[in-house]
Amino acid sequence: MKIGILGLGLIGGSLGLDLRSQGHYVFGVSRQESTCTKAIALGSVDEASVEMNLLAAAEVVFICTPLGLIIPTVEQLIAHLPSHVIVTDVGSVKTPIVKAISPLWENFIGGHPMAGTAESGIEAAQRDLFVSRPYVLTATATTPATAITVMEKIVTQLGSTIYHCSPQEHDRAVSWISHLPVMVSAALISACMSESDRHVLQLAQQLASSGFRDTSRVGGGNPELGTMMARYNQQELLRSLQQYRHNLDELINMIEQENWTALQEKLQFTQSSRPKFVDG
Repeated sequence: MKIGILGLGLIGGSLGLDLRSQGHYVFGVSRQESTCTKAIALGSVDEASVEMNLLAAAEVVFICTPLGLIIPTVEQLIAHLPSHVIVTDVGSVKTPIVKAISPLWENFIGGHPMAGTAESGIEAAQRDLFVSRPYVLTATATTPATAITVMEKIVTQLGSTIYHCSPQEHDRAVSWISHLPVMVSAALISACMSESDRHVLQLAQQLASSGFRDTSRVGGGNPELGTMMARYNQQELLRSLQQYRHNLDELINMIEQENWTALQEKLQFTQSSRPKFVDG
């Protein structure tokens, strides 16, 4: 197929590498000419341009811009596309995106590949980034069956595991396992930095090891991405944060009351529950 990618960062660049390896012809569009040149040199795209009209020849277009730019980008892009072109996005929030774009473009289907690294930019693109990773498709009642079928085929070629759900179900689920952890991790780092004894703070920084590295990683990530998660998934994130605060209060009460039996039961419950989310 002829596939377009608008936004040549980590996700867009990695998509291009894998789609080309599957025999697809890939067009890339970026705001910067230098990124276009790098994308061609790295093998992420066959052709690249700063002009959106390059994508008029594509059969499917992936929108891989930052979350806050997806809707305005699509509004500009559709003026250049024939009506049969399938448009999809890779944003980590789906409800506002699907709600805004579906009335504008019949052949739109929301998507979210649950993959990434701490790096960003076209230089961070890598092959097989999506292998064995979840890829969520959020079709609605008005999404054409042909668009769903084409996207399922492409996602299968990427080696991803396909999940179908509504945009609302997606946003509620990712608020727990993606957006809430970013805020909790950020709060952990901020709390540690509030230590008033400078010597103790420095000692803590020197002693920090794998446990702190694991729990602080996502809170030390891209601030723009974290802000966009909160802005576009506000209600679901607030809901999960309030439930998290309730659980923190429970732990505080157990420790204040020296209720070690209840604390151990709570930790036994969390120990047994964690494997239901992740392996290892």
